[in-house]
Formats: sequence, C-alpha cells, structure tokens
Amino acid sequence: QVQLVESGGGLVQAGGSLRLSCAASGGTFSSYVLGWFRQAPGKEREFVAAIRWSNGYTLYGDSVKGRFTISRDNARNTVYLQMNSLKSEDTAVYYCAADRSGVVRMASVFYDYWGQGTQVTVSP
Repeated sequence: QVQLVESGGGLVQAGGSLRLSCAASGGTFSSYVLGWFRQAPGKEREFVAAIRWSNGYTLYGDSVKGRFTISRDNARNTVYLQMNSLKSEDTAVYYCAADRSGVVRMASVFYDYWGQGTQVTVSP
C-alpha cells in the first residue's frame, strides 16, 4: 500500500523560506510522478509542482515559478519542495500526491495516492 507522509510545514514570515518533505513508501516509484498541491480555505485545490521520478523532469504552476523548486532523493524515496520568497497568498495546506502513469500533469484527478497534508502559514 502506497503511503505518502508530508512534513516540514509551519509558520514563516513573508519573504522567508520553508522546505517540505514527502516520504514515499509501499511502492516502486521509479515509474511514478510525484506532485505537490495546495488548498487554501474556501479555494479549490491548486497544482504547485511535479517531478517525474525516472528522469527528474519537472513542471510548475505559474504562481510559484521561480520561487519554488521540487526535487527528489532516490535513496531516501523522498520528494522535496523548497519554497523561497514566500508570500501570504502561499498560505495553504500542502499535499503530496503520486501518479502511477508517469505522465507529468497538473490535474489532481490523475493522481492516485495522497498524503494527509501539512499546513504552511505565511504571515504578512
């Protein structure tokens, strides 16, 4: 059973940085895509970034391009989201998700497995 466990959320001031981690277990992830999504209160879930495990190909949402970086550590089966220059509008619950297809896509409907989420709060 695939499990995704996020960590690293917290409270940070605007302009600061945080690094989120997603530890993946229970599967062979070499053919997967791992992604990050976020959801703020009263808003729809939003694509943040994704990475294809096999070759490191990445895709970013427009609102985070140039500020966030997704990466993976094959040995640790962990995906990271480095978030810099944080803004108050980045405040949300951040979710890690996995897509078995290996196709890097933004739509959450294609992702098969989800973590429980970690809260990121950016104060003005």
